[in-house]
Amino acid sequence: MLNHEAGKTLKQKLPLGMVATKRWLQEQGLSLHYIDNSVRRGALVVAVPGVYYRDEARPTWQGVVASLQQMAKLPVHVGGLSALAVNGVSHFVNKRGNPIVNLYSPEKLPAWVNKIDVGATFAWHGTKRLWPESLLLDQSVFRHYEWVKGLPEITYSSVEKAYLEVLNEVPKHISFEHADALLQGLHNLSPRKLDTLLKGCLNVKVKRLFFWLAERNQQAWFKYLKSEDYDLGAGKRVVAVNGRLENKWQITVPKEM
Repeated sequence: MLNHEAGKTLKQKLPLGMVATKRWLQEQGLSLHYIDNSVRRGALVVAVPGVYYRDEARPTWQGVVASLQQMAKLPVHVGGLSALAVNGVSHFVNKRGNPIVNLYSPEKLPAWVNKIDVGATFAWHGTKRLWPESLLLDQSVFRHYEWVKGLPEITYSSVEKAYLEVLNEVPKHISFEHADALLQGLHNLSPRKLDTLLKGCLNVKVKRLFFWLAERNQQAWFKYLKSEDYDLGAGKRVVAVNGRLENKWQITVPKEM
């Protein structure tokens, strides 16, 4: 590939504000010699060893996510509390330190993701015990965020999917009270999307916790969901340690709720 053609390829494959690994750039047809020369002349900047951005613009966390989604062999998406925030659903703001961006994928994130200074911390959540691969490819339960016009959009969970991802973090990282407060504000969930998600969800705790909270809050959409349509497993599940047993859903919940 001639230098001027390589330059066009670099600008096309690595837009301003995004990052790329050396291996991925080589897969796009750029030679190792051209990449190294671009670093020497300042056209490419080393973010961390083996990862680059174009010199005109430092990457943001959105740029890192969009880049990761573009380069990843397996699906990666913004989910949980982060996806709720992008969807405009308020939650308890982390006022200390960098914001946390929750990323969901079947495999762990590459080590370089949290080594790039973008003013945010990326938290990985494995999906193998939560979502089947078919659901990770179902675009009906995802949305797309245009963070910069003309650049690859960021894929993130719909409100319905993000909320179930939040429930997967209860009670270890998210309190029952927080999950309950979030659901109180979710008046317009789609029963159709919830049906798809609950049928696909691999986690019994998440599904039982969802039905307990949904019944507790009695939103208008709840009447369209029938618990017998979903696999809720068998036996009791301890969710709240030293909590009370909620007989209908066979989970332990906080005594005060």
